[in-house]
Amino acid sequence: MTLISNSLAVVDIATTLHPNTNLRQHERTGPLVIDRGDGIRVYDDRGKEYIEGLAGLWSVAVGFSEKRLADAAYKQMLKLPYYHTFSSKANEPSIRLAEKLIEMTPSNLTRVFYTSSGSEANDTIVKMVWYMNNALGRPQKKKFLARTKGYHGITIASGSLTGLPGNHRDFDLPAIPVRHLTCPHFYRFGMEGEDEAAFTARLLAELEAVIAEEDADTIAAFIGEPLMSAGGVLPPPAGYWEGVERICRANDILLVSDEVICGFGRLGTPFGCQKYGFTPDIMTLSKQITSSYMPLAAVVFSEAIYDAIADNSEKIGNFGHGFTASGHPVATAVALENLAIIEENDLMGNAVRLEAQFQAGLKSFADHPLVGEARGAGLIGALELVSDKNTRKPFEKIGRAGALASGIGHDEGLIFRAIGDQLALCPPLIVTSSDISEIITRLGRTLDRLPAAIAAEGLV
Repeated sequence: MTLISNSLAVVDIATTLHPNTNLRQHERTGPLVIDRGDGIRVYDDRGKEYIEGLAGLWSVAVGFSEKRLADAAYKQMLKLPYYHTFSSKANEPSIRLAEKLIEMTPSNLTRVFYTSSGSEANDTIVKMVWYMNNALGRPQKKKFLARTKGYHGITIASGSLTGLPGNHRDFDLPAIPVRHLTCPHFYRFGMEGEDEAAFTARLLAELEAVIAEEDADTIAAFIGEPLMSAGGVLPPPAGYWEGVERICRANDILLVSDEVICGFGRLGTPFGCQKYGFTPDIMTLSKQITSSYMPLAAVVFSEAIYDAIADNSEKIGNFGHGFTASGHPVATAVALENLAIIEENDLMGNAVRLEAQFQAGLKSFADHPLVGEARGAGLIGALELVSDKNTRKPFEKIGRAGALASGIGHDEGLIFRAIGDQLALCPPLIVTSSDISEIITRLGRTLDRLPAAIAAEGLV
């Protein structure tokens, strides 16, 4: 694909450790160097055009060329390019953004803490909850419940919450007390003869059993993405989230909604918890908060949690946690402008209006011999590749078929993410009906070419 004789590629290979990458393979093939962006499209350093079907990393709501965000950053750079929020310092953009986030999120969430990434935000949540429970005289209440295939970040704490083996292997994770429950994906984890309602009931019974086994007095919180994304775009079964909330409330377990991908309109509602009918005690926000033009994340949480933390900070003299860039004035100024664009252009409504076309386009491939399941919600979706449709048998070499599809997709001018052998799409919220038609067309050409590539590799 990308020629390693390209000078930028040569320097990259010689100097850079890439995240989430087979590094020896990268040395052989080199990087795809993206040079510029325009709307939903990006262009590499040779001028080739691609539709960015994953919005970067599930994150660019307003496209790759929004001048208003560049102007907002420039104006703030001129006025106050940086200041911290330690020791009672503040700046106007971070104050205004906190006010806006509290206005947008469920009414029980009244406080905001800033970080630069979702990983840092979820790491912060672990520390906040531990700090709170120590303050309340509950030092044993420290365990977390998460799900297999959930993704919550890659720091030591957030990486422990993540339920993906590839993010644990050889990193000595999990490193905090966490129990991973069954992934709520009916297609892959439903049992023989079990319908969706029975699957939901089994998962909720498992949750209650784990709480009883571990002792509710030792469990601090349950964390989950409303729709699991980096695990393969896995919508929950009907009734799942309502049941999880009910069980958590009955056992005094905090409920954390990780909205890093689902938040700010991806599913057609402001936040995923609203789509699936539950009210969290804490929310994690990032990615589309700035369309990733600037690194920013936020933890939004309830007044009860704040009161316990605030009382303890007075008791011991300090809330000893924070980051150099917490509440960064440029990042928060960009976020305010980004959220204004989302509202002014009704991009959440755009997700509602185009959901049927997008999901129908994906489901049009359901009969393809390599597609086991087409799934999604709002403007996020995936195709799961299998070696046998009838038995749902995965490929023996997990990830190789997905990698082949990704390479063909690049050739066809479409960037999506191969999560193992699941092809994930999440276009920018500015996408149009004609854009979706073109995405589906390019995806179709990719799938047309895939069987021959798989056969050549000897995968079937």
